Order: sequence, then C-alpha cells, then structure tokens
Amino acid sequence: MIPRYTFPEMGKIWEEEEKFKIWLDIEISVCEAWAKLGKIPAESLEEIKSRAGFDIERIKKIEEEVRHDVIAFLIDLSSKVGPSSRFIHLGLTSSDILDTTLAIQLKRASQIIIKDLERLLQVLKEKASLYRYTVMMGRTHGVHAEPITLGLKFALWYEEVKRSLERIRKASEDVAYGKISGAVGTYANIDPRIEEWVCKKLGLKPCPISNQIVQRDRHAFYLGTLAILACSLEKFCLEIRGLHRTEIKEVEEGFGKKQRGSSAMPHKKNPIICERICGLARVLRGNLQAALENIALWGERDISHSSCERIILPDSTILIDYMLKKFIQTMENLRVYPENMKKNIELSRGIFFSQRIMLKLVEKGVSREDSYKLVQQKAMRSLEEGKDFKELLVQDHQIGSYLNKKEIEEAFDIRYYTRYVDKIMEKLGIE
Repeated sequence: MIPRYTFPEMGKIWEEEEKFKIWLDIEISVCEAWAKLGKIPAESLEEIKSRAGFDIERIKKIEEEVRHDVIAFLIDLSSKVGPSSRFIHLGLTSSDILDTTLAIQLKRASQIIIKDLERLLQVLKEKASLYRYTVMMGRTHGVHAEPITLGLKFALWYEEVKRSLERIRKASEDVAYGKISGAVGTYANIDPRIEEWVCKKLGLKPCPISNQIVQRDRHAFYLGTLAILACSLEKFCLEIRGLHRTEIKEVEEGFGKKQRGSSAMPHKKNPIICERICGLARVLRGNLQAALENIALWGERDISHSSCERIILPDSTILIDYMLKKFIQTMENLRVYPENMKKNIELSRGIFFSQRIMLKLVEKGVSREDSYKLVQQKAMRSLEEGKDFKELLVQDHQIGSYLNKKEIEEAFDIRYYTRYVDKIMEKLGIE
C-alpha cells in the first residue's frame, strides 16, 4: 500500500482528526440552521459553539462499547458541551453526517487531482512541442508500420489527459452533494431548509432526493473516472516500457546516480516506476468493481457499502495522486535517444514506404489490387532476403514500366510522413 504520508496533502483529507473536524462542522452548522428557525435558543447555540470539541482516543474507547462510530462521537461531544447538547444531531441520522462528510472529502481530493492533471498537461505539452520533429517508427501490432514523431505520441497523450481532466471535473461536481434529510430521506424530523442552508455553507449542493444515503451511483461514477485515468497512465507507461527495451531503447526512464537496478546484475536499468504505475492501475480497476457493487443496497439502505468505502475511496484518491505525481516525474526525467530511433527505422530497409509506392502506381492507372500485389512481392522479398526495398523496386521491370528511378527516389522521402505535424499540433493548441 502507498503510505498516506507520501504526499501529505491528499493523505490529510482522510485522517481521522480531519474527518471528525468535518463531522463537528456539520453538526454545528445544523445547529446554526435550527437557531435561524427558532428551534435552538441563541444562548444554547453559543454554548454549543464555544464548548464543542472531540477527543479521538476517548471516541475510540466509547466505540468499542457502543460499536457505532457516530454515536461514539456524539457521546464524547455531548460530554463537552453540557446541557445544550440535547440540541445536537437534532432530527439527523448518521448518514446525514457521513455522506455529507464524504462529499466534502471527495471534493477536496478532486481539487488535488485536478492540479496534478493540469501539471501533467503542461509537461506533456512541452514534450510534444520539443519532440515534434523527432522522427521514430510507428508500430502497429508491435510491427513497423509508418514513421511518426515522438512529439505526436506525446500530443496524443496530452489530448487523452485533457479528456480525463474534463471527466474528473464533472465527477467532482457529481459527487459534491450532501444530504440532511433524516432517517429515510423524508425530512420527517427536520426542515428541508436546513439541508439547503448547511450544504450551501459547506460548498455542496443538496441532493434533489435521497433515502437514508446519497445514492452510490455518484461514487461509482467518481471511481470510474479515476479508473479510466489510471488506465490511461498504464497505457502511457506500457509504451515507455516497450520503448525502453534493450533491443529498441528509444526512450528510457531516468536513472539516479546512486540508483541500482538489480541485486544480482549491476548492469540493469529497469523501468520500475512505469511498472509500478501499471500494477497500481489494476488496484484502481478492482476498486471500481467494489464501487459498482455498492450501488444496489436493500431498501432505503444497508451498510454493506460502508466497510469497503472506507478502503476504496481513500486508497483510490491517494493512489491516483501518487500515480500522477510519479508519472509527471517520469516524463520530466525521460531520456530520449533519437539516434536509436534512426537505427530502428533503418532496420526496415525502406519497406515502410510500401503504401507510398502503391499509391504512386494507382496514380499511374494500375488497379489498387494489382498495385498492392506488386509492392507486397518486393516488400516480402526485402524482409526474407534482407535486401534494400528501394533497390528491388528500381530493378523490377514491371514496376519500372510505370515509375522511373527518379519517381521512386522521390517517393522515399521520410518528410512525407511528417508534413502535417504542425497542423496536428495547431489543432491541439500546442505551439
């Protein structure tokens, strides 16, 4: 498990002390709302606000006896407030406090994730611009296809991260709903105006309707958004891992001066951060499954969702924060080897120009099917016999009857594949 103190800003949101502070804030806010409606005397509200507090250790001891965390909190709080404590938790149910707190926590977590994503976008944008003309082989099925540029690869990631940013902003809004509506959501013992007042004060929106809980499709959508983001990070890291391979070595994770890659082999430089991120993405996908299971509950609620939420929600937000920060560091420290990209392109002996030649033949009036067969024959011979593709084309009399040597030479210009790079970057707003 990633320690919660690895990046303390996110970890603090889920600390017990912070949770109890939010509980207390909600309880006091409800009391203030009741006072506005004349239900709580002004002097009692003042006593509540001036004396309210909590003792975490005492709450834990009480909970061992009563086996209910909110009741334990209320017992401790009431002992500190005195007689006016009779007005605390008036008309509420535990989930009014728990779910409204959860909305605040997830909203705060989202703000950190959004900052991470904004930073990642900036890094990817810079890298896309820096390497926009760094030509490398594009691969499909793991096999050489046609040239692209490293900048275009990073630009693709940039656009994908932008979509994740849009999704997390939407998910943050969707989960930022509180409820102060009582035992089954009917407001039987509390005025609906209190919910509106309290949620507004806390920076939330009141649920249009609830039962005893905020409905868990909101939380599933939130975790689904995090899981998709994790899958994108896994995709990026998997690509770096593939390009890091010894036989390819087009990019490489940064390696510290005192870093060691293997206890047995001193030569090893492994893509460990990318591998770690790929592994953690599996955890987030698993957490999403649990969140989906939490949607269906008995009647107006049971608490089968509660136990796993105490794990999956803190852990998922902490994990994605960690993964984003580590991936940002990976991108900032990424080593790039253009000379290896050139060598790998040359391994193909020019066969990636096959489509270009085929289209040239089509322009000369040859059917596409016949053009394909002619070019494929030479490409396969180049692969099998290790011969230069262009030379095989020039030497072929049938192809020569349509294309002269100069026309074939002109078709073997790698700049043909990168002539729209700037246009693509312009569409993405990358200068």
